[in-house]
Amino acid sequence: MTAELTYETTSATTTIDGLDFHYHEAGTGRPLVMLHGSGPGVTAWSNFGRNLPFFAEHFRVVMPDLPGFGGTALPELKEVYTLAGARWIARLMDELGIESAVFIGNSMGGAIAAEMAGHLPDRVERMAIMGSGGMSVSMFQTEPSEGFQRLFAFLSEPTRERMVEWINTMVHDKSLVTDELVDERMRNATADGVIDRTRAIFGAMFNPTLRETYTPLWKRPDSITTPTLMLWGREDRMLPYDQAHFANRWLPDVELHTFSQCGHWIQVEKKQDFERVALEFLTRETR
Repeated sequence: MTAELTYETTSATTTIDGLDFHYHEAGTGRPLVMLHGSGPGVTAWSNFGRNLPFFAEHFRVVMPDLPGFGGTALPELKEVYTLAGARWIARLMDELGIESAVFIGNSMGGAIAAEMAGHLPDRVERMAIMGSGGMSVSMFQTEPSEGFQRLFAFLSEPTRERMVEWINTMVHDKSLVTDELVDERMRNATADGVIDRTRAIFGAMFNPTLRETYTPLWKRPDSITTPTLMLWGREDRMLPYDQAHFANRWLPDVELHTFSQCGHWIQVEKKQDFERVALEFLTRETR
């Protein structure tokens, strides 16, 4: 089955309320929704394509390009992006006939899964979230983090040099920063309209007007009662590891798994261990 799971064979597009929504789908059984992170040139496939064959052996896997990323159009954003993203993922689930699912979310994708767990708890059975945004604020690191500083630098001047600097903050093992990876991300990030959409997404995340009526996840941890596995790279320079401890202390039903010698891209640097730990949690019988 692995050889059949290419970008092309798993790719699909649907239109929801006028919005073109691109996603990948493979496997059968219990639904698993995998939500990618943010950053220049990111797509569901670039984030989780290498993990799809493993999880498709156990689940019906849906990997959407989040609104404004990859092949999914960007809707008008009238609320903080992660909350808007949660509502759009729920609409995609409706379109695909999925009442509820287990979730894996990386970074921004983790924040969107957590927003769903807080606002639409019946849709999220369990979630494994990796270096998740929104769950805390840094206690011992500068804000914004080094990773975010490099990301914003690229968005202001999208050069190859700044792309390399940003990717270097994503991984602990610098041998993973290959020319092939940089070329792929540059192609994706500099395609028509991508930079403008990415700027709009981050603008909606930090827009003071939109945030006036928004309560951050870390201020309402008791609202997230979904069984949660947090996965964190100890050397994460995008969302530093100290953020794990606040959420680990206050979420009602949570476990924390830490990976040493690992940055923000756990699914890449610790691929087999990530898959093993996430699978055990997501298939565990409900207590």
